[in-house]
Amino acid sequence: MDNETKIKLFQNQEVRLKWDDEIEEYYFSVVDVVGILSESKNPNNYWKVLKKRLKYEGVELVTICNQLKLPSHKDGKMYKTDVTTAKQLFHIIQSIPSPNAEPFKQWL
Repeated sequence: MDNETKIKLFQNQEVRLKWDDEIEEYYFSVVDVVGILSESKNPNNYWKVLKKRLKYEGVELVTICNQLKLPSHKDGKMYKTDVTTAKQLFHIIQSIPSPNAEPFKQWL
């Protein structure tokens, strides 16, 4: 896996991603996407609650999410962060009521 974390902008908001040479896809930071779509002041908490709801609905997050170390937006230190591929991200996007959902899907 490429160790370089890239930052892409969606409507001037940062989304951290990392390239995986093995699967030849980017992994996207789920918390970044949840923050953009939910417009929550605490996207980590929003994601925590959403994970419980998705699990209750039968979505196997273990199969759609991984954890990679990405630099924090706040202090730049590396922390384990939930990430997923663009394809799997659609499951999460569909679970967040947001006017940004369609523009974000097109951005992907």
